[in-house]
Formats: sequence, structure tokens, C-alpha cells
Amino acid sequence: MTGRVYKSTGSWYTVKTELGHIYECRIKGKFRIKGIKSTNPIAVGDIVDFELETDNNQDTGVIHNIHDRKNYIVRKSVNLSKQTHIIAANIDQVFLMVTINNPPTFTSFIDRFLVTAEAYSIKTILLFNKIDTYDEEALNEVRYLAHVYRKIGYECIGISATTGKNVEKVKALMSGKVSMFSGHSGVGKSTLVNAIEPSLNLKTKEISTQHMQGQHTTTFAEMFDLSFDAKIIDTPGIKGFGVVDMDKEEVGDYFPEIFELKQDCKFNNCLHIQEPNCAVKEALDNDEIAFSRYRSYLQIVEGEDENYRTDNWGNE
Repeated sequence: MTGRVYKSTGSWYTVKTELGHIYECRIKGKFRIKGIKSTNPIAVGDIVDFELETDNNQDTGVIHNIHDRKNYIVRKSVNLSKQTHIIAANIDQVFLMVTINNPPTFTSFIDRFLVTAEAYSIKTILLFNKIDTYDEEALNEVRYLAHVYRKIGYECIGISATTGKNVEKVKALMSGKVSMFSGHSGVGKSTLVNAIEPSLNLKTKEISTQHMQGQHTTTFAEMFDLSFDAKIIDTPGIKGFGVVDMDKEEVGDYFPEIFELKQDCKFNNCLHIQEPNCAVKEALDNDEIAFSRYRSYLQIVEGEDENYRTDNWGNE
């Protein structure tokens, strides 16, 4: 039998067939996918083949094959830095939710996420949430960031999951597709999903006022069928986003504005750091590339971890 993985809890996988039948499945023995060192060999969104267990329960099965993935999105494993964790597979688009404060989303996090999505050919749309709560200064930051990311080709939408502003616009973009929602804990993913499909009634929690961070309400990625011909994957809040398996020379290829200019650099293997006659550095000097983006590029090339404690908006 063949089905799609809707939920993973580490050892058991909820698999749904095309006919809508749901089975709880486990993996038979060692299950490794060539070329991917991941903590989870099977992810939500995977298409798998399984056999029903003959013992007692006809609602359980054993997965023995995984179909080739259209794409997948990964991040560094929290505990095992050499390994990756596959967040989800076979995604049509990702909505990355951003908040200016309560909690803050820094550009280093946004850029690392976008680079990873570009590397795995996944379209990303930025949703600036909670705009109903912002003062003029915060709204100006939203406008600035939206300008930065629109200029390089990303769609940006200001939304309010609580008031419903532009929720219908998001629903229209989701129609007929598998969409993943991601972002820090507390940015309002579950609130937005509930606004899109109230019958799901996902758990939400208040922001921790002491640390201005969200509290984890989603512990495992999970896929849901919606009432308007769409599927969503709700993911746990991500605190950090380490870029994995990327050579220094290829990082710039996943920054659209750097990729566009690299052909104009004097050297073919230009890293856009200290080389002479670099088109990217020239564009930076002329304010044609956002400094926050270039700083994110340098951090990734030099292997630095994200900086959560400083203002990364690039508004120096």
C-alpha cells in the first residue's frame, strides 16, 4: 500500500492513503536514505510504501520504501551538529512568519531560512504577522524589510492572524497546494492556521513576557487536509536555523541579488569578501544590496552561528 506521511512522532508515522484510510506505521529495521545524514529518515510529506501487519491489529503497518522526494527542507539537528533534521518533504511553498517584536525575528534567521529554501528549490513567501499591534516605528521596520525582500523577488504580505487582515489572501495562495508554515515559537503560526481553518483548533500559547519568546505549542510537524483543497504542514517553532551541506563558493548562488551580479566580478571564484573588482561589494557601496543581507552572507560563508542578541535589521 502507498500513502503520505501526515505525522511523525519519532518512532511511529501516521500514514494516509489516497482513499483516506489512516494507518499507524513504523519502520522495519535500519532505514537510511543515500546521501542524507539525518536524524529522521522519514519526514512529514513523504510518500511511502507499507505493508499491513498481520498480527492482531489491521490499523498498523510497516514502512519498507520511500518514494523519491520532489524536495525537502532541513536544518541542523539541535543535538547532533553534524547531522540534519528533515523538517518536511514534497512541499509546494513555505510561509515564513516574521514578527518585529514579541518575539523579534532577526534578518540573520530570515536569510538562513531563505538560503536553505533556495538550495532545495522551495518557494518562500514572507508573512509579517501581528501588524495590528505595531506602533509607527515597528510598522516602518515592516515596510523597510518588505522593501528589501520584495526587491530581490520574495512576496511579502502584512497580516494579522487575530483580526483576519489578509488571511483570505493567504488562503488563495494555498489553494491546491501543500504549504508549510514556519517561524520562531510565538510568531502566531497556530493562530493563523486556526484563522484559516477554525475547525482544526490548534493549541496556542501566550508569549513568555519574561524572555519575549514564544512557548513551544507544536512538538512535531503535522500535515492537515483543509476544507478548500489545500494541505498545510504545521511545524514546531524554530529557535535557530543552521545552514547545512553548503560549500563557501555556492552560498552566493542562493542569494538572488548576489547570484545576479557574480558574473560581473573580475574573478570567477570571487567570494565577494576581499577580492578586487567585485561587483557585489560595489553594489553594496552603492546601497543596491541591503547591508543586512550581505552580513548574513558573510556569517554563512564564515560559518558563524546566528546572532540573536543584537539588532540585525541593518538599520545602522
